[in-house]
Amino acid sequence: MVKWTDHAKSQLRHIHDYIAQESPLYAKRVTQALVSCVTGVDQLPHIGRMVPELNEDSVRELSLYSYRILYEIQPDQIHILAVIHKRRDLQPNDIPRSL
Repeated sequence: MVKWTDHAKSQLRHIHDYIAQESPLYAKRVTQALVSCVTGVDQLPHIGRMVPELNEDSVRELSLYSYRILYEIQPDQIHILAVIHKRRDLQPNDIPRSL
């Protein structure tokens, strides 16, 4: 089961709202693609690469467009932790690890 954290949902909304200023249609397409990207990741949880800033096997990332989708592998589900722009300087404490 894949569960989005409140933090990740908020980031996804922010991405949508930012893109929608120029193109509501493209904003919808991008956010739908980001959500679809993690569909099924619970079946192959190690498909993403390890997040270099954390260097933990249980925290992985998928890449789509200019975004990194960070997720944590839990015994019974996958938690989507964050959706961030690739150019952002990611610090380990920027990633909330609790639901």
